[in-house]
Amino acid sequence: MASPSVSTSKNNNLVNRIDALPASAGLWRFITLLALGGFFELYDLFQTGYISSGLIAENIFHIGSEGVFGISDQAAFASATFLGLFIGASLLAPYADRFGRRMTFMFALAWYGAFSLLMAFQNQAEWIIFCRFLVGVGLGIELVTIDTYLTEWVPTHLRSKAFAYAFFVQFLSVPTVALMSWWLVPQTLFGLTGWRYVVIAGALCSLIIWFIRKNLPESARWLAQQGRHQEAHQVLSKMEQRCGAPVGQGISPTDAAAQLPQQGTFKEIWSAQYRKRTLMLVVMNFFQAIGFFGFGNWLPALLSGKGTTVTHSLLYAFFITLAYPLGSLICSRYADRMENKWQIVLSCLMTVVFGTLFAFQTNALLLIACGFLITWSNAWLTYSYHAYQTEIFPTHIRARAVGFCYSFSRLSTVFSSIMIGLILQYAGTQGVIAFIVASMLMVMLSVGIFGPKTRGINLENI
Repeated sequence: MASPSVSTSKNNNLVNRIDALPASAGLWRFITLLALGGFFELYDLFQTGYISSGLIAENIFHIGSEGVFGISDQAAFASATFLGLFIGASLLAPYADRFGRRMTFMFALAWYGAFSLLMAFQNQAEWIIFCRFLVGVGLGIELVTIDTYLTEWVPTHLRSKAFAYAFFVQFLSVPTVALMSWWLVPQTLFGLTGWRYVVIAGALCSLIIWFIRKNLPESARWLAQQGRHQEAHQVLSKMEQRCGAPVGQGISPTDAAAQLPQQGTFKEIWSAQYRKRTLMLVVMNFFQAIGFFGFGNWLPALLSGKGTTVTHSLLYAFFITLAYPLGSLICSRYADRMENKWQIVLSCLMTVVFGTLFAFQTNALLLIACGFLITWSNAWLTYSYHAYQTEIFPTHIRARAVGFCYSFSRLSTVFSSIMIGLILQYAGTQGVIAFIVASMLMVMLSVGIFGPKTRGINLENI
């Protein structure tokens, strides 16, 4: 029998103290504050498909071989976004393991807000695409850091529910950008074309959120792992007070959360313990991004390919994108009742079924219905895999491992954006949907066969 120690006391153990945080208004306000930054990240991310028609109408973007790089400028714009995301997630997000979650995402938020604002005032395709690449770098850092931050602060029994709720808040941005694009893109106000207002609004609001989030605490798990036990106790005590929970007595240097190395290495994610998980997540991320962004970023173009006008396609897209927040909100009711790996598999299956139906629809109402259900399944997939991939690595390599695996979703989209543009040109909407369906089948196989279980297990024991 283990001898009693300070670290085994429930009132003195970091993991137990975090797991004891009640699902109070204070905790949900904290999660909402984190999610607000993600709101403008996704707003920025989903601009790609919605503002492109305005850029084409202003003769800044050109289609086909007339584009800057000999391909559609919309495809190059999307590819530049995801190339930046790849670099941000793979090369820069690991700094969150070194400098902390809070400092890293505050830097990233300011970075992409500033370059997004700069992009709004460019008049040449080359500069818009370059600025978009720099925006993508900041987004890549921020998205990974928020995921690691959230999973480290939320009690075990609330992890999936917290991610579902956070993505409900973040996904409100998608119908927002769709509605603003439908309203603003066809217009010119005060000498500025409408697409510029869509970009400016997101950039300014993200910079406002930067000031709101300045007072967020650092991750207590990260502080303990760095040997900063007193700071970890202080931020955790404030969180306990915020949530109305009893304040713990302290964090011992012998606490399990403090026993991890202070610095992780890239080599560790390929150790025998984590190699299979790393490969599984690489495959999952590579193919899920094709399905998610293939449909999300190209939705107006897919609808136009079905014979709808630009205005109607943007309006239809608005109704379809309502499924992002609504799907996440409804899924939050049962998110913690099922293994995340099976939620990933079932959400991909849903995309396969309704994606196939979407390809053969011509009726406007049925197009919207199928598109709505595909979007719902994408929302379900998103919160499930974002929660899942942060659960299966330890604190000292979490941002590094997640950033590396997540970056493959961005790398795949660099090429799939070009491929989807070509497929749409030569095989139409049905060809694009077939490409998406095949990609989702690969996700189902990789996660269903090789993914570990995580439901109800402390991060330190997965």
